[in-house]
Amino acid sequence: MNKQALRRVNSGLKPVRKYNKTLFCPEFILILQTEIDTIMAELTHQEIKIDTSFYRISEIRQLTESTFVLSMPRCRFTFRPGQHISVSIKGDYQTREYSIYSGNNDEALEILVKEVEGGYFSPKLKGLKPGDYLEVHGPFGKFGLVQKKLDTHKHVFIASGTGIAPFHSMVRSVPGLDYQLVHGVRYPSEAYERDHYDEERYVLCTTRDPENNFHGRVTDYLRQTDFKPETAFYLCGNSDMIFDAMEILKEKGFQREDITVEVYF
Repeated sequence: MNKQALRRVNSGLKPVRKYNKTLFCPEFILILQTEIDTIMAELTHQEIKIDTSFYRISEIRQLTESTFVLSMPRCRFTFRPGQHISVSIKGDYQTREYSIYSGNNDEALEILVKEVEGGYFSPKLKGLKPGDYLEVHGPFGKFGLVQKKLDTHKHVFIASGTGIAPFHSMVRSVPGLDYQLVHGVRYPSEAYERDHYDEERYVLCTTRDPENNFHGRVTDYLRQTDFKPETAFYLCGNSDMIFDAMEILKEKGFQREDITVEVYF
């Protein structure tokens, strides 16, 4: 689109025609910011992508008092399981990065969010409701399954807290994947959507409640567990857990190329 046509669109005028050709293709619609609220009201029952980056929240699943899943229509958004997106709220200048929680075959695009007490951004996300809009950019990152080991190795996912998000995406994206998920939390209530995983492949490590779970940190579990040489490890969560886990795996004879890492904080 040339500058003259763009000025006319931004000023609310209809696009001009020149030489009997519209100056921009009919498939591309530029929505004026001042008209977005009106259009949102008209499209409340349509699962569409408003702009190249604005998505309407279709569902919010509350998993615990402070943790929830924001779900948006995926539309044509494509990604590899393990990647993340940048999220901002309309009218807010700040952004945050979140791993994609949904699978790449799911109809929805989802993120897993834990409200940080005293934080700036996550409480604002918690205050959103279905019908509100998020600005989404991405996907970003190279974290993901090692393709050359996909069928030859067992994939051990090691997560703390909401670091489980990319592994949820991987499990949903690759049916039949040979995996084990080791998830470290404080209480069993933080086993986010545990029923989405094969029960025999899921290990919950709790530090505050020993009943029916492994009592201790994920690093305690790693120290007490033997792994076959044909194992690919993936770590996602806080930096302390990741550094400690890497040292433990090194002591067990695994090399750096056996471990893929995503540090949350």
